[in-house]
Amino acid sequence: MNLSQLFSIFTAAGQAPTASSYIMTFVPLALILVFFYFFIIKPQKKQEKQDREMRDSLEIGDEIITNGGIVGIVTQIKDDTVVVETGGDRSKIRVMKWAIAKVVSDKDEENEKEKA
Repeated sequence: MNLSQLFSIFTAAGQAPTASSYIMTFVPLALILVFFYFFIIKPQKKQEKQDREMRDSLEIGDEIITNGGIVGIVTQIKDDTVVVETGGDRSKIRVMKWAIAKVVSDKDEENEKEKA
């Protein structure tokens, strides 16, 4: 190969990018972003909305389970805290609403018995 052939090979490979090459570069990135939105972000927001609705609909007398595993009955509700009565000795603790993982209802227990 002579020098002119090497020069023509390098200049062909290093041509200025065109609009279509820019589009082909960003299409995979756009697909990844769409994937993250529909399979990660949207379901997470839906779950957060359900959790917020569950915590806002708490009533006195509901049996709850906290994120720490404490099971008790709601005796008092304030703005962002809940007083929970636990155990046989009726001890009361105050927990933040965000720490409530689940509200246990009689319907849940009946459904579990039917499944068994």
